[in-house]
Order: sequence, then structure tokens, then C-alpha cells
Amino acid sequence: MKLKTLIIVTGVVVALILLTGTFSAGFVAGRVVVSADANPLIFLPEIIGISEQTDASNAEPRAGTPQELIELFQPFWQTWDIVEADYVEQPVDEEAMMQGAISGMLESLDDQHTSYLDPDMFERANAQLEGEEYEGIGAWVDITGDYLTIISPMPGSPAEKAGLQPNDKVIAVDGEDMTGIDGELVRQRVIGPKDTKVLLTIQREGVEEQFDVEVERASIVVPSMDYRMLDKDIAYVQLYTFGDKTGRDLRDALKELLVQEPVGLILDLRYNGGGFLNTAIEVVSEFIGDGVVMYEEYGDGSRDTYNAKRGGRATEIPLVVLINEGSASASEIVAGAIQDRERGLLVGVTSFGKGSVQNYTSLMNDQGAVRITIARWLTPNGRQIMVIGLKPDYVVEFTEEDFENDIDPQLDKAIELLIKNSQ
Repeated sequence: MKLKTLIIVTGVVVALILLTGTFSAGFVAGRVVVSADANPLIFLPEIIGISEQTDASNAEPRAGTPQELIELFQPFWQTWDIVEADYVEQPVDEEAMMQGAISGMLESLDDQHTSYLDPDMFERANAQLEGEEYEGIGAWVDITGDYLTIISPMPGSPAEKAGLQPNDKVIAVDGEDMTGIDGELVRQRVIGPKDTKVLLTIQREGVEEQFDVEVERASIVVPSMDYRMLDKDIAYVQLYTFGDKTGRDLRDALKELLVQEPVGLILDLRYNGGGFLNTAIEVVSEFIGDGVVMYEEYGDGSRDTYNAKRGGRATEIPLVVLINEGSASASEIVAGAIQDRERGLLVGVTSFGKGSVQNYTSLMNDQGAVRITIARWLTPNGRQIMVIGLKPDYVVEFTEEDFENDIDPQLDKAIELLIKNSQ
């Protein structure tokens, strides 16, 4: 029997939001959803989710005979006994040793998305996020690399106002070097009460010297979306994340926009770090009427197929999707399906590249959880986007100079394409 996905981090790598009291996508920091119907995920973002929560007591029989397993683990128990008998600092913390053994086992897989969450981390992972206020700097981050890395700042957040950018690496926090420090521990150093300040030392690609950025923490309300009519009868929808209400809100927005008979529609997924998998399917189904929108491929080569849900409101209107280096996971699922199905054009720069699926399994005796990569997701044409991302049909840069001059060449290109199509 195949392990079903519980929580898939669609919010990129492990996308986490820098908010007090939250853990973890691409998923904004988020919660574990347990539902037979809703395809849960840890939405911190990151990331992607699926069916029922797996419990260790329901695990499948292990490979190998009992005797083979006993022999395999003899060195482990021998080491355990030696430490308990001879280690200089007694008594040893057996719980910490057990948790360390689990962490080491998962680290040996050499997969940045597979890891152990101790009980405290797992408890915070269950915190509700969307629609509530949290305190922090307001950024989606990746905790799985050598340094805590900004995936994207949230619109209007202290992180954005301070000038933090996608792929900025946090080298130090308040002057303390973070080299070799676990990304989750670094994240906890960055979050904090509103009206307090944190000093981040940033390493930015293309900038030779590291530099400091001071950010004043604030109460953060995670945004879901924005929409409006642009000049020249073009509808515009920007999704900031893929939360549990995004699909419903998108349908309402499309109903309001389409009654105005726009000549085309722009879906802006820039700096969208991801969210729930089922929300990604709901969103893409508004633009693709039927057929395959995503595959989930397992280690044995088998696949689960995800098809568009019928009844989408915007399956015929000319469509352009904006993506950039901050578009991850659920955003890439939507953009990849639209590109492969030739439903619309992608404009911008190459996306983040989050294409694996993580399953969160709670451990017995309240000992936290393990996050295991159990599958890869593929576009309808079978493309893997892990690391490489999605390349737009029209590559258009958005420079620092453009930003300072209040120019958006990516949006301008999308408008140009839609007007040309309408003529």
C-alpha cells in the first residue's frame, strides 16, 4: 500500500513564514490539516498537501526478516549501551539521544526536504495561519539550505519595506554568525514581538560584500489576493498565496471581473511561495476546463493523476500568467499546467523550482513528526521543475531601477500580448 501524502510543502522547499508562533512551503507558516477530503499541507507555505494524517502505529511491515533487522541494529544498540555506561556526563538524556538518532537517520538520506520535527516544532506547525494576525517580519523563507533564505517578502510587509529580496541569505542575526545553525533555529531568532527590531546580515547574489538590514517587526495579516480592472479592458488578479479560502475568493473575484467583459486576464503569481495542493487544483481549474493538470510520481514509478475540476469561470478568456524567482510550488503547479496545456502564456523570469512532495507523519508518544519526501510532482507534459523551475514563454526582467522608477515591464508585456490578441 502506498503512503498517501499528508502534507506537501508546496510553498517551496520548506517554505516558512517568519511569523511569531508559526513553523515552516511553499508553503507562509501554517498548520497541519487532517481531512480525508481536503488534501492537507503545511501551509507556511510551502508547500503542498494531501489526504489523511499518517500515524506511526499504522506503518507498513518493514523490509527484511526480523532477524536481519536485529542484526542490522546491533551496532546502534551497542553504541547506545556504551554511551549510557561510559559517557562522562551522566545521566544522559535518553529522549534527546532518541531524537538525535531520528534526525541523523533522515539526514543520511541527503534530501534537504526530509527532516525531523521535534515536539515543539511540530506543535508550532499546527498553528492556524491564514486570516489571522501574527508578529514577525512578513517573509516566506527556505530553512533547508546552508543559510536561512528569503523566498519572497509579503506585500506591504516590514521585510519588503526593508528591501529584502528573493534568494537573500541570512548570514547573521543581531550580529551573531548563523553559519552551521539549523534553519529553523535561525527562523526563530528572526521572528519576534511587534515594534521590536532585528538586524539581519544579508548575502545577496551579485553583491560582493555582505550588508546589514534592520527590520522592525510588526503584526502581519497574511494576504490572499488582489484584483481589479486595468486600463484597456484587461482584468487583473494577483494571488499572494494558496490558502484554504483562496479558491472561493478567486471564484468571487472572477465573477465580478468577467461581468465587465474584459478582453483578457492577467494572473499574477509573482512572489507567491505556494500553499495547499488542493487550492492549487481549484485555482488552475478556473482556467482549464478539464484534463490533466498535474502528476504525482512515486519512487516505484507509479503516478497519481490530478485532473481539472469542471465548472471553471475563466476557461476561455485570453490569459497571461506572471511568474518570477519568488513563484514556487503551488504557483508552479498552476503556471506549469497553463503552459503545458497551452491555455495561456507565461511572462517574467524563471520560477523558484520546488517540485517534490513531502509527507508529514506524527510519531508515537508525542515525539514530534517526520517530514519525508515521498514523491515528485510533474507538469501535464511530464516535466520536472525541481531546482530548474519554469521558463516563461517571454523572458522579461524586472530590475531594481524599474522598481525605483515605478515601472513594471513584466506587467506591461502581459498587457501588450493581450491587446495584440484582441485586435
